[in-house]
This record gives sequence, structure tokens and C-alpha cells, in this order.
Amino acid sequence: MAVTVRIPPALRSLTEGSDEVSVDGATVRDAIEALEAAHPGVKERVMSDEGKVLRFVNLFVGEEDIRMLDGLDTELKDGDDLSIIPAIAGG
Repeated sequence: MAVTVRIPPALRSLTEGSDEVSVDGATVRDAIEALEAAHPGVKERVMSDEGKVLRFVNLFVGEEDIRMLDGLDTELKDGDDLSIIPAIAGG
């Protein structure tokens, strides 16, 4: 099933400047793997070597944080939007 991944500016150099990429995936994990296959280097900026979402990265399906859903195992439907949002620090 096709989902749209919204790419933040910091990762667009890996997607040839695209701010949105369409990938297939039944879960968030599948979508990240498909994104990595199409655009190498993205996964290491989103997930740790242990396969967990990096603490300074937020992933949203629609408007829902995957941490409040089933994490990387959150199921995706055809046409869903998956947003990669880096946390912003400052003060």
C-alpha cells in the first residue's frame, strides 16, 4: 500500500530535494525500510542500530505520534501520510 512520507529539510539531500516521497509499506517500519531502499542513508538518521526511533526524531501517521500508537509496528493504510519531524531544541 502506498503511503506518502514527508521529508524534513535536513534529510532532503538524501531524497534529491524532494519534500515528499511515495513508498509502499504495511507498517511504519516497512515504510522506513522502503524509504531506505530508495534513498540510502535515511534510516540511520531516523532509527538507531537497535532498530528504535531515535529520541530526537518524531514520526507521525497523520496527526498521531507513533509513540502513542503501536510504534514502528503501527499499521498504515493506502494513502496515509507519514511525517518525519526532527525535535527542535532551544531556549
